[in-house]
Amino acid sequence: MASPSPSPSPTLTKTIPHLFLCFFFIFSCSSTLSFAIRTTISSSIHDQELSRAERLIRSLNLFPRKPVNIIGGVEEQAIHDDDVFVPGKIVEKNFSFLSTLAHNSDPSVDDLGHHAGYYSLIHTKAARMFYFFFESRNSKKDPVVIWLTGGPGCSSELALFYENGPFKITNDLSLLWNDYGWDKASNILFVDQPTGTGFSYTSDDSDIRHDENGVSNDLYDFLQAFFKEHSEFVNNDFYITGESYAGHYIPALASRVHQGNQKQEGIHINLKGFAIGNGLTNPAIQYKAYTDYALDNKLITKDDQESINKMIPQCEQAIQTCATEGGQSCVSAKNQCEGIFDNILSVVGDINYYDIRKKCVGNLCYDFSNLETFLNQKKVREALGVGKLEFVSCRNSRWVDAMKWSGQEKFGAAPTTQFVVNGSQAGSLKSYGPLAFLKVSEAGHMVPMDQPKAALEMLTRWMKGTLTVTTKTHNASPN
Repeated sequence: MASPSPSPSPTLTKTIPHLFLCFFFIFSCSSTLSFAIRTTISSSIHDQELSRAERLIRSLNLFPRKPVNIIGGVEEQAIHDDDVFVPGKIVEKNFSFLSTLAHNSDPSVDDLGHHAGYYSLIHTKAARMFYFFFESRNSKKDPVVIWLTGGPGCSSELALFYENGPFKITNDLSLLWNDYGWDKASNILFVDQPTGTGFSYTSDDSDIRHDENGVSNDLYDFLQAFFKEHSEFVNNDFYITGESYAGHYIPALASRVHQGNQKQEGIHINLKGFAIGNGLTNPAIQYKAYTDYALDNKLITKDDQESINKMIPQCEQAIQTCATEGGQSCVSAKNQCEGIFDNILSVVGDINYYDIRKKCVGNLCYDFSNLETFLNQKKVREALGVGKLEFVSCRNSRWVDAMKWSGQEKFGAAPTTQFVVNGSQAGSLKSYGPLAFLKVSEAGHMVPMDQPKAALEMLTRWMKGTLTVTTKTHNASPN
């Protein structure tokens, strides 16, 4: 295997023959920005007393309760066929949620290719990565899309069942087809990563990844095995998508795939672009925007902003120290910069920091409890082949403007145009060359959940290369 790739260069987009899109969720103020400051995540953070932000994020992180490897008995047989860890092996099964679908729910799931499986990561001692794969409801020739949820450490099942997957969970734990699921336009993968999230697991602590190199190498190895298993999709276009802390994962994986293609390390992956939704990418830039955003939306006063902004220089210095020294300095930087967010919340009260139009209800400001309950049902675990393994729940454009690349100046001067869906304005779009930045109106942090129709339209146009095409009618693409 080639040595781990360096941090992805902004000039990477010039070598990928298509568009990559950063879509932005308007009205959002994500607390996930306050959790990870350095791409190398210090394990000493786990030894610290849990702060408000950590408690929030850990309540979103879908970690198994125990770091198991051998489940034993029939359940282990259902997952791996044997009790031996075989690096590089995929064990996959077709599954059906037919018994959990609400009555009169179309189309028939038996007519579709729904897969769940485990991949035994080759450069680990005992790590198995769990994934869902849903073939397109439209055509197998549609692009292959991988979705990565952030956190860090949030399972992609959050997106699968609440945002852009084929199904929605009802309060009685039955499923309804999602009319705007991204499987209507793509063959889509949802992966529980890094190791330890969702149904992915290991029995060896050394398999846990603490930086983007480790994460991207594991994902690249998985993709090689996936395309070997599903060779009929090798020639399809391939896109990497995700949101929040995946603003780190996505460019790292795109860089790793590009490197593998250049060096002919294995199966050529037909990478066409990547999309980041409301991503954490550059905390040093993004933390400074918090108070501007809060002031612009009349959440705080000018006096509040001036007072809180006094914390910014210390935050910036702490981030620089973290970048050079790592370790405990990153814990200090996290605490220092988190204070900016905490001080804003102390002023605004019980607002939903994922969607400021709403009140915060519960630890997460959203109730995702149905997901955990649904996935821990015996009939669901049996359908997925995960045995007794438990499933446990876990804004701003300045970083785009600051990103150094050949078209930076012209992108900054580009006009902002309307993003129109079915004749109605659904957001605003700015683009130049391979870079597009989309703000979706009336959405919080998770735009496929709040505006599913606009999100599916965005994906479809982007993959067709028509997202930035100008039309007079605005019926097919934005002006």
